Amino acid sequence: MRSANAVRCPIACTSALLLLFGLAGCKHNEPDHTAQEAPVAQPQVVDVGSNDIVRVENPGRFPLQSSVARPVVSTLEVTGSVSPDVSREIPVLSLANGRVAALHVGLGDTVHKGQLVMDVQSPDVATAFNAYLKAVNDEHLTMITLERDKLLYDKGAIPQTQLEGAQNGEDDAKANLVAAEQQLKILGVDKDHPGDMVKVYAPATGIIIAQNVTAAGAAGITFAGAAGSLTIADLSHVWVICDVYENDLANVHLGQHADIRLNAFPGKVFSGTISDIGAQLDPSLRTAKVRIQVPNPGNQLRLGMFATASILGSRPVDKTAVPAEAILQLHDRSYVFEPEANGTFKRVQVKIGRTLEGNLIEVQSGLNVGQQVVLHALDLQNTADQQ
Repeated sequence: MRSANAVRCPIACTSALLLLFGLAGCKHNEPDHTAQEAPVAQPQVVDVGSNDIVRVENPGRFPLQSSVARPVVSTLEVTGSVSPDVSREIPVLSLANGRVAALHVGLGDTVHKGQLVMDVQSPDVATAFNAYLKAVNDEHLTMITLERDKLLYDKGAIPQTQLEGAQNGEDDAKANLVAAEQQLKILGVDKDHPGDMVKVYAPATGIIIAQNVTAAGAAGITFAGAAGSLTIADLSHVWVICDVYENDLANVHLGQHADIRLNAFPGKVFSGTISDIGAQLDPSLRTAKVRIQVPNPGNQLRLGMFATASILGSRPVDKTAVPAEAILQLHDRSYVFEPEANGTFKRVQVKIGRTLEGNLIEVQSGLNVGQQVVLHALDLQNTADQQ
């Protein structure tokens, strides 16, 4: 009879072999992650539609309107500032060099022609008056000599040539006397009441726009130079100097009309004419200076004011236009609604221009002549928002 241990041994061995083969089979069926990775999942794109496509019930209740062509004069908008007309600027010069003893006007004052503007104490007056006195004495001496020679010539005591020499001397002395008197007059000195003060008067009526001298300062053509002590400008006409980019210069011509608007006068338009186009471009900004001549009644345009100039073209050009109510203003942009074949409407962005006659709006881009748009764009947008 076998023992119990002998019976258990084959069973245990068999179980161990089965377990070993089972583990081997499981390991064989397990996927090898190191050899191959699963592909990355691709994102799915879902078409959610376009906000520019509008669908409403009964689209026929929104009337359509075809865009039309309207003649429009092209406009170029440029900026600039008010400047004086240099041809109307007059320097105030003291022809006598010296020290300013009194200054009667100042920067920004309005002066009239002949008005006293300053007194100059000048040593030139003494020099000119001394020359005048010498000319008076010389002329008096030559006149006595001529009268004596005439008497002697009548008595046959001297030849005619001597008399002619005396006459020439008198003529030269008179010429020198006239020149000396004129010099005093130019300096503003009265020959009968001489003094060391020279009075300087305004040569024209206008506004003082530059002051190059103060009281006790030096005045005169030598010290002040070409600019003069003061500068008077007639501001009845002024210039508006604008910067025009080189790409727009082909649309700018001499004699072209321009509308001038200023921040100081909202809603008011001043008329001007282009009088000069700069021959040189700014190398950094690529702009040329364009000068616009503007009448300035009442001196309303003040120097340095910021200005906007609308330069009008010479010939009208046909532009696309639609009724004002066909334009939808949304987030600082302009749109129109165009009808689609399936009863929907497409919102199209456009660039608008000026307001034209007949409550029309110029469309500069985004729409062609003859295309249909919804007449009341805001009503369509509100209806679409409520659905």
